[in-house]
Amino acid sequence: MNIYNVSDVNRIIKRVFEVEPLLSSIFIRGEISNFKLHSSGHCYFTLKDQNSILRVVMFKSKAQYLKFLPSNGLKVIAGGRITVFERDGQYQLYADHLVPDGIGELSLAYEQLKKKLSAEGIFDTVRKRKLPIFPQKIGVITSLTGAALRDIVSVSKRRHAHVQLLLYPVQVQGTEAPAQIVQAIQVFNKLKDVDVLIIGRGGGSLEELWAFNDERVVRAIAASQIPTVSAVGHQTDYTLADFAADCRAATPSQAAEIVVPDGAELLRHINSLTNTLAHYWHMIVIKYRQRLNTCLSSRTFLTPELLINDRRQIIDIVRQKMVQAMMGNLLTKQHTLQMTIEKLSLLSPLAVLSRGYGIIQTEDNHIITDAATVTPGQPINITLHRGIIQAVVRNTREE
Repeated sequence: MNIYNVSDVNRIIKRVFEVEPLLSSIFIRGEISNFKLHSSGHCYFTLKDQNSILRVVMFKSKAQYLKFLPSNGLKVIAGGRITVFERDGQYQLYADHLVPDGIGELSLAYEQLKKKLSAEGIFDTVRKRKLPIFPQKIGVITSLTGAALRDIVSVSKRRHAHVQLLLYPVQVQGTEAPAQIVQAIQVFNKLKDVDVLIIGRGGGSLEELWAFNDERVVRAIAASQIPTVSAVGHQTDYTLADFAADCRAATPSQAAEIVVPDGAELLRHINSLTNTLAHYWHMIVIKYRQRLNTCLSSRTFLTPELLINDRRQIIDIVRQKMVQAMMGNLLTKQHTLQMTIEKLSLLSPLAVLSRGYGIIQTEDNHIITDAATVTPGQPINITLHRGIIQAVVRNTREE
C-alpha cells in the first residue's frame, strides 16, 4: 500500500486537470460575488449560479486590459483554464478573458462608444446651439403609435394652439430603428422647413432604448443643422443621443414644454410690457411738460430783451478788446517795418552814392573793380548819386 503526503496528492490532481483539454480552454457564465481588487492589481472573485460557486483569479497582466471594473452582482462570461492551486488544494479558474453578459455587454458597448465620441468632441458644450424662442414649425421624429407622440401633441396644443407639428414616423426600437431615425433627421435638414427637432420615444428597458445609443443616430443628431432636443422617456439614465443633442428632455412631454412657448404666459408678458411701456411714456410726457412749464416761466422767455441787452453789452466789450488788440498789433508791425527800412537804407548802394561815390561800368554794364580789366581808349559809364557820366579811359595805373 502506497502512502502519499498532501503535497503529492495535490500535485497529482493538478496534473490530471492539466491534461484534460476541456479545462485548458473553457468559458463559463456566472455572477460575480466576493470581488476583490488586490493592491498588486490581481482580481480575486467567485463565479456563482443557483447551485454552485467557482473561485476565479485574474492576474494583473490580463486585468489591466479590462474596459470595465467588475463588481458584485454583475453577470459575466469568463474564459481561461481550470487547474489546482497546490498550496490550498483548491481548484480555480485562471481567467484570461472577462466580458459582461447580457445587459452588461450593452453597458460595456455604451461606455466604449461614449468614450470614443467624447474624444472626437461630439459631446462638447461649445457645439450646442440655443433653441429658437418662438418656433413656428416643430419637427417630431418618433413612433406614429407610441405614447410619446400623444404627449407631445397634447402638451404643444395646450401651450400654444397655433404651433405646427410635422411628424416623421419611425421605428424607435429594433434593428431597423437607427437607419430610419437617421433618415428622418437628414430629410428634415434637407427640407429646412422646421425650426427645431424633437427626437425621442417613451420609456423602456436598456435594450428597447438602444437605438438612441447607436453611433449612426448620435452622429446624425450632432451633424444636424436644425437645433435638436433629445426626448427619450427615461428620468435617470442618459442615452448617447442626449449628450449629442443641443438640449436634453427627460420625457417627450418635457420636450414639448421646453420647445413650445406658453401662449398664456406670453400674453401675460406682453400685457406686462405694454403696461410698462405706457407707464414709461406717461412719465416721459410728465417730465417734458415740467421742462416746458419751467421754460415758459423763466426770465429768458418772459423778458428776452433783458437777455439780448446783456449779450449786446458783452459783444461791445469783446469788440472793444478786439480793436485794442488789433491796434496794438498794428503799431508793433509798423515799428518793425520802420526798423527794417532803416536797415535796408544803410545797406543800399544809393546811400553810398549820395556821399560822392560812383559805380564804374563798361558799356555792357559790367562793374569795373580792377584797373587791369580796362584799356586806354575804352569807353566807360560812371553812375553818380544823380546822373551818369560817359567817359573814355585815358590811362591806367595799378597801385
